[in-house]
Amino acid sequence: MLSLTNLIIALGLAVGPALSYSGDMTYYYPGLGYCGQTNGDNDEVVALSPGDVSGKCGKMIRITHDGKTATAKVVDKCAGCAAGAIDVSPVVFDKLANRDQGRVKVTWEFI
Repeated sequence: MLSLTNLIIALGLAVGPALSYSGDMTYYYPGLGYCGQTNGDNDEVVALSPGDVSGKCGKMIRITHDGKTATAKVVDKCAGCAAGAIDVSPVVFDKLANRDQGRVKVTWEFI
């Protein structure tokens, strides 16, 4: 019989570390998204690439760029995004970079 401590350790090993993704981040002006929600420019939302979005509607991600972090909810699919690339609402982009940059390299993970 496993003790509670051993069970917690065993579960932690089974889950493993969070998978980290990397790619370009751009911004878009949300509306009715792939996940069936309507969102606006001030909602902290993200669109994932076609290969990354399946089964992820409503999940939260943490995005990191140049020492800054932001979180966003998966609500849409970015048809033109490569695997690992994300498209975020303007409010999320502004937390991480200057919008004039248009495209920056980021890492992100599900939380």
